[in-house]
Amino acid sequence: MHIREIDGYLHRLGIGPEERPTAPTAEVLRDLHLRHLRTVPFENLSIHLGEEIVLEEDRLVDKVVGERRGGFCYELNGAFAALLGGLGFEVTLLAARVHGDAGRLGIPYDHLALRVRTADGAQWLADVGFGAHSHYPLAFTDKGEQKDPGGVFRIVGAGPDLDVVLNGRPQYRLEVRPRELGDFVSGAWWHSTSPRSHFVQSLVCSKVTEDGGRITLSGRSLKVTGADGAREERELGTDEEVLAVYRERFGIELDRVPTVRDPHGGS
Repeated sequence: MHIREIDGYLHRLGIGPEERPTAPTAEVLRDLHLRHLRTVPFENLSIHLGEEIVLEEDRLVDKVVGERRGGFCYELNGAFAALLGGLGFEVTLLAARVHGDAGRLGIPYDHLALRVRTADGAQWLADVGFGAHSHYPLAFTDKGEQKDPGGVFRIVGAGPDLDVVLNGRPQYRLEVRPRELGDFVSGAWWHSTSPRSHFVQSLVCSKVTEDGGRITLSGRSLKVTGADGAREERELGTDEEVLAVYRERFGIELDRVPTVRDPHGGS
């Protein structure tokens, strides 16, 4: 990424040019990770607005920075990888399969996560594209408990792979082999077109709030969860209300309310 693109991305995260990080440290990574989760929504609106999802670095960065949108894992972590690389971090793309019902694993290239090496040689698992997950990067080689505002995490061996565990439940199985962005095209296509994909079946727009809680808009259902677990939920009535929440709470300007597409070709 060019300096202008880096500055634009950092501005999106609330960091001015004079505050641009000067070294790829763990502290910088932690700050960027949390800012990303608080600023750039995890959302699948493109699927239901008929927008093409293109896994190319320039397109991903433009969506996050130029269009001030979010995305799902391939888009968010793909764009974040570009920013980190531009700031001097060593970034490796990793493929994962999500643990589903009854312990079944999802499709190959089900999820994209990042292994990030900082200036001191430490390795971190960074993931700003898994919805409700860790607020900070996880120590990649630490097999013990890692306490985070998002819960208690562990990274444990699973044969040649690793399981990322949250509060005792496996979240996804991570391969350690380096991947490239283009490797995930098939997974992104499946998740954006298959009637079996939960991204096709439902709408979601979600991000971490300043107090460490979470705000989520699922269709017309708005849910706000505090850091203490207190939850408020209400149904939005008019299209104007829905568009206002996208605009005011998520920073997303839309000209129409997205609705779940019929995966078989209807509206």
